[in-house]
Amino acid sequence: MSERPRTVLVVGATGSIGRLVVAEAIRQGYTTRALVRDAAKARGGLPAEAQLVVGDLTEPGTLGAAVDGIDAVVFTHGSHGTDVAETEAVDYGAVHNVLVDLGDRPARIALMTAIGVTNHEAAFNRPSQAHDWKLRAERLVRAGGRPYTIVRPGWFDYNEPEQLRIAMLQGDTHQAGDPSDGSIARQQIAEVLVGSLSSDAADRKTFELVAEHGPAPDSLEPPFAALEADPAGSLDGARDTTNLPPEAEPRRVRDALESLRR
Repeated sequence: MSERPRTVLVVGATGSIGRLVVAEAIRQGYTTRALVRDAAKARGGLPAEAQLVVGDLTEPGTLGAAVDGIDAVVFTHGSHGTDVAETEAVDYGAVHNVLVDLGDRPARIALMTAIGVTNHEAAFNRPSQAHDWKLRAERLVRAGGRPYTIVRPGWFDYNEPEQLRIAMLQGDTHQAGDPSDGSIARQQIAEVLVGSLSSDAADRKTFELVAEHGPAPDSLEPPFAALEADPAGSLDGARDTTNLPPEAEPRRVRDALESLRR
């Protein structure tokens, strides 16, 4: 087994998933660093054991202190999906900025995007291009050459109380754009994101995360191991249908990919 990370940076630490990831990482014994914009405002909502570090995801060059000394990053941030400028700056730009500031530092990556992210024609995607920019963020992570896991959760907390059996799907085929695509408890999303950091079986895996009726699993290793790894050198997830041909992407996106490719 590869060496287990020790210090984890949580991006989006004050969000509804990020707070749970911070608590779960601490519970699992990680030194846990929470990236926040305002330490005074954030302190009351995070565990006392969390190390707060201030930075702005949308401002390149402000994240040096956040990434110094870390060996894993969990991305849980997300835009409000209101306009293209916001989704590019947050859903994509934040991932780009963290990876650039990481430089050559080795770090395990866990990135949360969304179920249906490959659906370019979705009604949700049209006004803001949120799916497109999340998908481009996934490609940045794959291009970077680091160990990674990309998690596309279903609808948060729409699951029933007895609906806790974790299902990891591939191919992004659930694209109704409503809870019929699948649901998952926020706490289970946090557990999967943090659990992936220490799992060789989760490396280079991209999957949709939903819950089915039944008990929660005793271990995440069997579902991780059953997944198909992303093809070596590919910018897309295993079984995904390519909807944004890389060669047709904006020049700034292609340049960013090339600058990060390892």
